Amino acid sequence: MRSAALSYAEFSEPHFLEACTLCSKPLGNNSDIFMYRGNTPYCSQECRQEQIESDEARERRWKVSSSSSSSKKSTETSKKPATAVQTGTLVASN
Repeated sequence: MRSAALSYAEFSEPHFLEACTLCSKPLGNNSDIFMYRGNTPYCSQECRQEQIESDEARERRWKVSSSSSSSKKSTETSKKPATAVQTGTLVASN
C-alpha cells in the first residue's frame, strides 16, 4: 500500500525552476538561472534574449494592427456622407 504523500508527489506539477521555458533544458546543478517577466526561468542569456525579442516583436505587431484598425475605422467614418442636421425652434399651434 502506498502512502498518500508518495502518490501526491507523483502527480504534482513540476517546479517552475526545473527547466528552461524556451528550450526545456533542465535547470539546476549550481548553474545560473536567468529570469524574465516574473517567474519565467531561462537557462542562458541567449534563451532569455530570444524570448524578449519575440515578445517585443509581438507587441510591435499588435500596436501596428491596432493602430491600422483605428485608422480604418476613422477612414470608414469619414467616407460616410454627412447627415444634415438642422437646429432651431419648432412651434406648433392648435
